Amino acid sequence: MRRLLVSCAAATLIAAGGLGVAAFAPAPFPQAEQTAEADARLAAFFEDAYAERIALSPQQMTSLGLKTDYDKLDDYTPAAQERSLALAERQLAAMQAQFDPATLSAQSRMSWRLFEHGVVQQRESFRWRDSGYPVSSSGGAGGSLPVFMINNHRIDTVSDAQAYVARLIEVERVLGEASTTIRTRVAAGITPPTFVWEPALGAIRNVTNGAPFTDGPDVAIWADIQAKVGRLDIPQAEKDRLIASAREALTGPFKRGYDAYLATLIEVQPLSDSTDGVWRLPNGEAYYEHRLRASTTTDLTADQIHQIGLAEVARIQAEMEVIKTAVGFDGTLQEFFTHLKTDPRFQYPNTDEGKARYLADSRAFIAQVMAIAPQWFSDLPEAELEVRAVEEWREQSSGIAFYNQPAADGSRPGIYYVNLSDMGQVLRPQTEGIAYHEGAPGHHFQIAYAQELDGLPRFRRFGGYGVYSEGWGLYAEKLGKEMGFYQDPYSDFGRLSTELWRAVRLVLDTGIHAKRWSRDQAADYFRQNSLLSERDIRLEVNRYISGPGQATSYKIGELKILELRERARAALGDRFDIRDFHTVVLGSGAVPLDVLEEQVDAWIAAGGGAPQ
Repeated sequence: MRRLLVSCAAATLIAAGGLGVAAFAPAPFPQAEQTAEADARLAAFFEDAYAERIALSPQQMTSLGLKTDYDKLDDYTPAAQERSLALAERQLAAMQAQFDPATLSAQSRMSWRLFEHGVVQQRESFRWRDSGYPVSSSGGAGGSLPVFMINNHRIDTVSDAQAYVARLIEVERVLGEASTTIRTRVAAGITPPTFVWEPALGAIRNVTNGAPFTDGPDVAIWADIQAKVGRLDIPQAEKDRLIASAREALTGPFKRGYDAYLATLIEVQPLSDSTDGVWRLPNGEAYYEHRLRASTTTDLTADQIHQIGLAEVARIQAEMEVIKTAVGFDGTLQEFFTHLKTDPRFQYPNTDEGKARYLADSRAFIAQVMAIAPQWFSDLPEAELEVRAVEEWREQSSGIAFYNQPAADGSRPGIYYVNLSDMGQVLRPQTEGIAYHEGAPGHHFQIAYAQELDGLPRFRRFGGYGVYSEGWGLYAEKLGKEMGFYQDPYSDFGRLSTELWRAVRLVLDTGIHAKRWSRDQAADYFRQNSLLSERDIRLEVNRYISGPGQATSYKIGELKILELRERARAALGDRFDIRDFHTVVLGSGAVPLDVLEEQVDAWIAAGGGAPQ
């Protein structure tokens, strides 16, 4: 663990009420002993509150490296959501009754505000709990359970293996609860887009398509438990007993659960008849407004976000024109896009060698960041970062690239996953920027670092705001340029293309859900204004339709970080140090954008320098 780094001027933060919750007027600073005692009591309160919350989710506890309720899966019923909100409301009322913000330090007041904001946000999300699509292209709950077991359930002892088997049995209950939710929402008119069904059904069938259910290679979860049990230092007879119980669980309740879940998907699929945005759903326009607020932590309207997107698309394309001219290409920008997407020089061969080259390049990009990171960051995460290929069994339902956070106890590193399902769709000029976003100095430097902040309550270390995290990831792509990378002009063009991709997201997400653009209209705009392949255009547009609002977080967050950096640079002049700025941005974990702005302004007001 590392100590928490905060601005020495953080006391100015308490005057703002931008979170939409209680603002605290400045008060005379209490005696240091009183403040320390109040801070300690509040820290204990937060620890207990967090323990109560995660106790409702065995899967979250496992993800955090805990083995409490290791033989259980989550409750997927509406009653569980009600219990979670009721607990949060009780905790908020208790905090407000037991603690006076005027007796707390600035950092504790910040935690107070964020705790309250989290409950307000949960309350708002609960209001719209039945408006989200119950099935995604990854298969919903049925697609996520094997991923969870394989990536998170460690087997260090015989009891861990027995817990794994118990969870395999639990799958039947969980998928029954998920099936009920699907039927309920679809009956209420929340019908998923038509395009989710083919990949969703494929993802679910893949879970049981092989041994021990049918002839053929072992399915992923069967291979996983065999490998994990095989590594135990116990007699072979005990291993055989555990493997036999796993087989019985898989071919019995696990298989029954998946068969019933698959039948539910097949049953409700014919009720889907649209690929339009959520405006078509009951209360769809109001739901989208909620999704934008939740995704950006701002009050920006769909029209404002749309205009920001159009302006960013124009700015980035102007920068692209400069590189296109510099490399001697004689044609339009769209023709240059086509050139890059069709010339074999800019692709990896769709072979084992090509896939290995992509992995090697990604690891090299990460390594060069690590080599000079201390020149740009005062403190780095202790957790290791690995680059891995997405497992074959989930390639078709996974994204292009993504980051998986490390376990808090160090048992699992941070993982940057790359999807190698079709190398013909991977553009080499884009791989450098994506590595910086998903790995270092992007998500790993933010998410893993936050988990290690000593003195920060766990709800802040392990919580987050997508606009902050994804904004940081996109900022990291641009930071790579400032760190001296992207020496190849085509790679620099690739960097701009991934930034353009996120600007297009602002246009398309709002276009689809607020301006009622069709799926084809969105794809055409993408085609004319980005370097993405046809496969990725299809996947991206589908993603925006089925997950309203989330795609707006990247650009909105990045623009705020850049705005604050330039404000600090202009105000501090020679006193500005990029390492100190990064400490301020990262040093309190993920926060809403208005709180981030307050932190940076407080640092500026204190005259810059290393936060204490």
